Amino acid sequence: MWTETYLESPLKGLGPVYRTAETADSQRLGLIERPFLDLAVLRGNARSPDFAKALERALGTAPPLAPNTVAHGHRHLLAWMGPDEWWVQSLAPARPALEQALRPALQGLSACVVDVSSGYTVLELSGEHARDVLAKGCPLDLHPRVFGPGQCAQSHYFKAGVMVRALDEGGVEVVVRRSFADYVGRMLLEAGREFQVGPFE
Repeated sequence: MWTETYLESPLKGLGPVYRTAETADSQRLGLIERPFLDLAVLRGNARSPDFAKALERALGTAPPLAPNTVAHGHRHLLAWMGPDEWWVQSLAPARPALEQALRPALQGLSACVVDVSSGYTVLELSGEHARDVLAKGCPLDLHPRVFGPGQCAQSHYFKAGVMVRALDEGGVEVVVRRSFADYVGRMLLEAGREFQVGPFE
């Protein structure tokens, strides 16, 4: 009986996504996948002191209350998705453990956490043209004066729903459902051809 399990990125066949970071042109535009992060959707009462304290103990930060903002903990970030909903994401690749770790911390509170690690992947765009590429299919105002580090927003990239997070030095992170990952990856690569980055050719 075959019992071996393994992790496989939804962008396994999209080689340019991995090669971009290896070129000198990545200063102009870099595109890499950040696969296998620990991801969860969290719901709860942000105004509850007990809820905030439980998350501070478990993750090292209370949930952000301002719309479309991000808070960083010890090994995770929390991104505001709605008045009572947050996206929780590990800062480095990790086996799914958020749901199991948070459930005891939230016991007795009006809250829930659901692991979604297998349903999403994360793409990171860097370099001077990162936002130009994203702007080709995303209606958000991505100018750094408007959308800077510590901010996030739900939107779409062409026909796929995404969550976008602003990074330092002008970069952006795109969270996309696994079923749309290949489509979004290919659209980003096509949008990047204008900037003549080698692996995009």
